[in-house]
Amino acid sequence: MLAPKVTEIEKTAPAFAEFTDLAAERLGGKVLYATDDFFAEKENLIKPGRGIFIADKYTDRGKWMDGWESRRKRTPGHDWCVVQLATAGKIKGFDIDTHFFLGNHPPHASIEAAYIGPDVQVSDWGNARVDWVEILPKSPLDAGSRNFYACASEAVFTHLRLHIYPDGGVARLKVYGEVHKNWNEVAPGQLVDLAAAVNGARAIHCNDMFFSDMSNLLMPGRGVNMGDGWETKRNRTPGNRDWVIVRLARPGHIQKIVVDTCHFKGNYPDRCSIEGCLSDNDEEVLHGRVSWIELLPEQKLSADWEHVFESQIKNHDQISHIRLNIFPDGGVSRLRLWSSE
Repeated sequence: MLAPKVTEIEKTAPAFAEFTDLAAERLGGKVLYATDDFFAEKENLIKPGRGIFIADKYTDRGKWMDGWESRRKRTPGHDWCVVQLATAGKIKGFDIDTHFFLGNHPPHASIEAAYIGPDVQVSDWGNARVDWVEILPKSPLDAGSRNFYACASEAVFTHLRLHIYPDGGVARLKVYGEVHKNWNEVAPGQLVDLAAAVNGARAIHCNDMFFSDMSNLLMPGRGVNMGDGWETKRNRTPGNRDWVIVRLARPGHIQKIVVDTCHFKGNYPDRCSIEGCLSDNDEEVLHGRVSWIELLPEQKLSADWEHVFESQIKNHDQISHIRLNIFPDGGVSRLRLWSSE
């Protein structure tokens, strides 16, 4: 009797998946080494999304897959790869996603981590002497599924080593955690984007992100397309306001604001405004137990344009969170809030 065909498994993401993906390529993460990526390149591991499947796409090495896939191992041992995080951070959990890897996924995986300073250069990862610490013991993986595992370590790490046993394919690796930025390295008076994810900012809540995720607002660079931003659905309610709350990388006084509608041409908001508050507790902010002050009064927006505001910013005390309001709905690619504190 034939075994039943393996199908994709849907799982609900745990709370730690709301943290920043420290390994994301778009944030600056890199896959530095793999023992074997014969079928599918190691760099795919940290690309956005969960990967795609094209049924009739093949290469000269076999079936094209959107992930990292090693060949079938006929010798003792297992495969592994090294990932450099976009920034040093404290890890809250992992998603080892085997999306579309149904007959070729590894049955188990483990993860080690290390802190490697910027002055240390490793040229040969296959033989490098690194003080790896196991932060995820050998654990089972389901085929065609997001495999979530929490991380209990409070240490700060810069690099990970993903082990798969014995071989096979993983579509994506997400490493959720908190950015650890050394603010002592910032020169006095230097402008820093307090709304940048790479500096530790996080979009913590919004009323609508029907078309694209609020976290895109805080990514580096300008958006690559219309999907690389925060976009709400069309709202027919008169006087509607959509909004998103961002916890800044650290409290500060804002000197310069950029609201970028790059690629949003027929669906940009008509206007925007920004409010701020000071709190060391996200729950207070989310449940309305703070006083919002006007930071940027309502401003007219244009399609596909980088709007820069400086003189329009109102005098304000130090703030830790901001609320970007858009009227009546639409899409914004990036949000920047610069401070020299």
